Amino acid sequence: MDWTLIQSMIHPELAGVVAVCWIIGYGLKRTAGIRDWMIIYFVTAAGIVFAGFTAGWTADGVMQGIFCGAVAVYGNQLVKQTAQALRKEDAHD
Repeated sequence: MDWTLIQSMIHPELAGVVAVCWIIGYGLKRTAGIRDWMIIYFVTAAGIVFAGFTAGWTADGVMQGIFCGAVAVYGNQLVKQTAQALRKEDAHD
Protein backbone atom coordinates (compact mmCIF):
# COMPACT_ATOMS: atom_id res chain seq x y z
CA MET A 1 0.00 0.00 0.00
CA ASP A 2 1.23 3.44 -0.92
CA TRP A 3 1.81 5.80 2.03
CA THR A 4 0.24 8.68 0.06
CA LEU A 5 -3.04 6.76 0.12
CA ILE A 6 -2.93 6.63 3.93
CA GLN A 7 -2.03 10.32 4.08
CA SER A 8 -4.95 11.20 1.85
CA MET A 9 -7.35 9.30 4.12
CA ILE A 10 -6.46 11.17 7.31
CA HIS A 11 -7.05 14.91 7.42
CA PRO A 12 -3.74 16.77 7.88
CA GLU A 13 -5.02 18.63 10.95
CA LEU A 14 -5.34 15.27 12.73
CA ALA A 15 -1.62 14.43 12.70
CA GLY A 16 -1.54 15.49 16.34
CA VAL A 17 -4.31 13.00 17.12
CA VAL A 18 -2.16 10.20 15.68
CA ALA A 19 0.73 11.32 17.90
CA VAL A 20 -1.52 11.48 20.98
CA CYS A 21 -2.89 8.00 20.22
CA TRP A 22 0.66 6.68 19.92
CA ILE A 23 1.58 8.20 23.31
CA ILE A 24 -1.58 6.79 24.92
CA GLY A 25 -0.76 3.34 23.56
CA TYR A 26 2.81 3.64 24.85
CA GLY A 27 1.54 4.54 28.30
CA LEU A 28 -1.03 1.77 28.34
CA LYS A 29 1.62 -0.78 27.39
CA ARG A 30 3.44 0.09 30.60
CA THR A 31 0.31 0.11 32.77
CA ALA A 32 -0.22 -2.89 35.03
CA GLY A 33 -3.52 -4.63 34.49
CA ILE A 34 -3.89 -3.55 30.85
CA ARG A 35 -3.51 -6.52 28.54
CA ASP A 36 -2.02 -6.08 25.09
CA TRP A 37 -5.27 -6.97 23.31
CA MET A 38 -7.06 -4.14 25.15
CA ILE A 39 -4.72 -1.41 23.95
CA ILE A 40 -6.14 -1.21 20.42
CA TYR A 41 -9.62 -0.58 21.82
CA PHE A 42 -8.45 2.18 24.16
CA VAL A 43 -6.35 3.81 21.44
CA THR A 44 -9.23 3.65 18.95
CA ALA A 45 -11.65 5.15 21.47
CA ALA A 46 -9.18 7.94 22.22
CA GLY A 47 -8.75 8.56 18.50
CA ILE A 48 -12.50 8.86 18.02
CA VAL A 49 -12.85 11.26 20.96
CA PHE A 50 -9.95 13.51 19.93
CA ALA A 51 -10.93 13.47 16.25
CA GLY A 52 -14.52 14.23 17.24
CA PHE A 53 -13.38 17.37 19.02
CA THR A 54 -11.04 18.32 16.18
CA ALA A 55 -12.90 17.28 13.02
CA GLY A 56 -16.45 17.30 14.34
CA TRP A 57 -18.92 14.76 15.63
CA THR A 58 -19.90 13.38 12.25
CA ALA A 59 -19.53 10.00 10.59
CA ASP A 60 -16.39 11.37 8.92
CA GLY A 61 -15.04 12.50 12.30
CA VAL A 62 -15.58 9.01 13.74
CA MET A 63 -13.88 7.40 10.73
CA GLN A 64 -10.99 9.85 11.05
CA GLY A 65 -10.62 8.82 14.71
CA ILE A 66 -10.58 5.15 13.77
CA PHE A 67 -7.94 5.85 11.10
CA CYS A 68 -5.82 7.83 13.59
CA GLY A 69 -5.94 5.02 16.14
CA ALA A 70 -5.16 2.41 13.49
CA VAL A 71 -2.19 4.34 12.10
CA ALA A 72 -0.82 4.88 15.63
CA VAL A 73 -0.98 1.16 16.42
CA TYR A 74 0.37 0.20 13.00
CA GLY A 75 3.24 2.68 13.33
CA ASN A 76 4.10 1.39 16.78
CA GLN A 77 4.16 -2.21 15.56
CA LEU A 78 6.24 -1.24 12.53
CA VAL A 79 8.91 0.35 14.73
CA LYS A 80 8.79 -2.40 17.36
CA GLN A 81 8.99 -5.33 14.97
CA THR A 82 11.71 -3.73 12.86
CA ALA A 83 13.82 -3.16 15.99
CA GLN A 84 13.29 -6.79 17.06
CA ALA A 85 14.30 -8.07 13.63
CA LEU A 86 17.43 -5.92 13.62
CA ARG A 87 18.41 -7.18 17.08
CA LYS A 88 18.00 -10.79 15.88
CA GLU A 89 20.19 -10.08 12.86
CA ASP A 90 22.86 -8.51 15.08
CA ALA A 91 22.78 -11.54 17.37
CA HIS A 92 23.38 -13.90 14.42
CA ASP A 93 26.36 -11.89 13.11
